[in-house]
Amino acid sequence: MAMVSTMVVLREPDEVFLLCHTGGDAAVSWVEQIHPLTLETLHRSPDLAGGPTWPGGLAAHADGSLHVVFGNHAHRLSASLAVEASVTLPRHRPYNSFVTLPDGHLVAKDFGGILPGGVAPGGPSDTEVVVLRPDTLAVAATAVVPEPSIARLSADGDIVYVVGTTRLWRLHWRNGGLALDTDFAPHYVTMPGQTYGWDAVLAGGAAWFLDNGEGSERYAGTFRGVGSHTTPLHLVRVDLGTGEVDLHEVCGLPGGLIANPPAIDLQRQRAVGYDSGNGVVTGFRLDGQHRVDGIAWQRHLNHGAHPLRFEATGELLLLDHRPEEGGEQAVVLDIVEGRELGRVATGSPVQSVVFTAPGWHDDAYICSFTTLTRIVA
Repeated sequence: MAMVSTMVVLREPDEVFLLCHTGGDAAVSWVEQIHPLTLETLHRSPDLAGGPTWPGGLAAHADGSLHVVFGNHAHRLSASLAVEASVTLPRHRPYNSFVTLPDGHLVAKDFGGILPGGVAPGGPSDTEVVVLRPDTLAVAATAVVPEPSIARLSADGDIVYVVGTTRLWRLHWRNGGLALDTDFAPHYVTMPGQTYGWDAVLAGGAAWFLDNGEGSERYAGTFRGVGSHTTPLHLVRVDLGTGEVDLHEVCGLPGGLIANPPAIDLQRQRAVGYDSGNGVVTGFRLDGQHRVDGIAWQRHLNHGAHPLRFEATGELLLLDHRPEEGGEQAVVLDIVEGRELGRVATGSPVQSVVFTAPGWHDDAYICSFTTLTRIVA
């Protein structure tokens, strides 16, 4: 497969696209259309200008095109993977993916964290959020968040949320402009030894994310045992109406570390958090107001990737890195009770800290930095 794969995206029925990249400060990315069953490469884009490495993003747009953000570049591709537009983004930093707004505009931001190898970001100590036109990729608007941000963006309609290193920020896209909401900046880092959060899930009138994300640059094929926090890792809930912050310990142990979001199932009243540094996954019970109401279950799994929740069945796809057994395994749990429903080896020798995705045929795709795997129900 590709040198490094990040994510799989579906477009039209049986169309599957894979985002790949190289490494270093002058990395390139590319997109492959792959066979949905065999994973054979059917088509490949040209190499796309990238920049400093951090996993980026790929999306299929409503206008039929594909968009890529990787390094400090954005690209628009046709469905046949021809390049239709490219742009260099304002800062010489990685831009870790993007969100697409209801009117089709793209929103991206620079990555403010430490890069692999311990390279600290240079330049401003804030975050610039940029809005791009979907056709030309010209910059339509910008706004500055007054602290660094490591997490990927989240959006609810025309409202964009940025998890900063100490606060949750909100920006509004309206009338062709992007404005920071100066009345909303809840402080979620509230105790000594606690560090920044990663990607937020927006559900039930709240933003949900996991904290103690500092140290992910020490990834060495696994996050297990490389966390250095003395304060336990938390599932963070920020009320989007009041700004109230609730913190819930995932396992209560020091040495926690994560680099990805939780999974939230409002219908089944569950929130699932994990601590990749300690290899613990916890299912929290939610009450009728979508607030945490205790622990429903807990399992020991070395999970580090984006979880994948199947809404219709209540199944949750997680991973379990077991180098002593040859590598990583895909694990399907019942999200309500935490029961294991199935397990299969992925063939990846390293722990995935990137994306899983649903397929077209009761299947799913799992990316790691070495391997692309398809699993079948």
